[in-house]
Amino acid sequence: MKNREPGAPEGPASDIPGGEPGSEKPRGLRFGVVALVGRPNAGKSTLLNRILGQKVSIVSNKPQTTRNRIVGILNEDRGQIVFLDTPGIHRPLHKLNVRMMDHVRSAFSEADVLSVLIDATEAFGKGDQFVIDLVRQRKEEGSSKRFVLLNKIDLLKKNKLLPLIQQYSELGLFDEIVPVSASTGDGVDRLLSLFFANLDEGEPRFSREDFTTQPERFFAAEIIREKVLRHTSDELPFTTAVSVEKWEEEEERNLIRIYASIVVERESQKPIVIGKGGDMIKRIGTEARLELESILGAKVFLDLHVGVHSSWREDERFLGELEWPLGRE
Repeated sequence: MKNREPGAPEGPASDIPGGEPGSEKPRGLRFGVVALVGRPNAGKSTLLNRILGQKVSIVSNKPQTTRNRIVGILNEDRGQIVFLDTPGIHRPLHKLNVRMMDHVRSAFSEADVLSVLIDATEAFGKGDQFVIDLVRQRKEEGSSKRFVLLNKIDLLKKNKLLPLIQQYSELGLFDEIVPVSASTGDGVDRLLSLFFANLDEGEPRFSREDFTTQPERFFAAEIIREKVLRHTSDELPFTTAVSVEKWEEEEERNLIRIYASIVVERESQKPIVIGKGGDMIKRIGTEARLELESILGAKVFLDLHVGVHSSWREDERFLGELEWPLGRE
């Protein structure tokens, strides 16, 4: 993570810094941007966390869990890869969804390797065709490599895999077709080798100490939201947001105080998040606090409140406050 306060100036949509003019000629190292795109629940965030060996993107079984563009940075002897984990591709119905799809299109334009994740256990449908049509359009507009990653092969019968590979091969869109399992790691090492093989030589553009560009304040909101999704998955589809309103640090005590609001759309939804006698919000807060303490390496005081904003998915100002600045500091 980068900082404990966002504070980054407004900047261009890209948070990938440009190369320094006059820098030394690269010596075999490779650098590039890999975008992970696909339908909701295809496993993009799980794959990114698997590749990095640590959590930078929250995961749940609820569609549209990822709402922002999450940047993960892999550093190794072969070079540096910047991964862009994107919201699931869908037809937008609200301003929130329009912003989500803007993140997807931005990643399309920046990627050196466009990687389309497919849930191999699901039958091909209209949503998949929508993704394929976007990739075909990108093929006509740009020069990036295009991979299709057949994910969740651990759940797929072996006799189903070869026909699936043939199906995507016949589209004539993809440079590589790679079966993987993000949950078990099967095929991920081969996938990384293919990524590096398809990137140009170049020096790292981020410090080798970085593994993401997300400010810790944004990540804290995401961890809280992940716990809300986990414990209210049936009752609150698509209707919750988390806003960190205050962040205070006491360095001498190694303590971070986080004050956050869980936002729902209707008054009737508040009791679901609060729970009987406050048991649900206590469970959400405890799980989030323990995970944040592990990640931040500090004691965390977490104060949670539940608020109502009936039209937050259409409120541009509120949506802007939920996102972290994309400009590089």
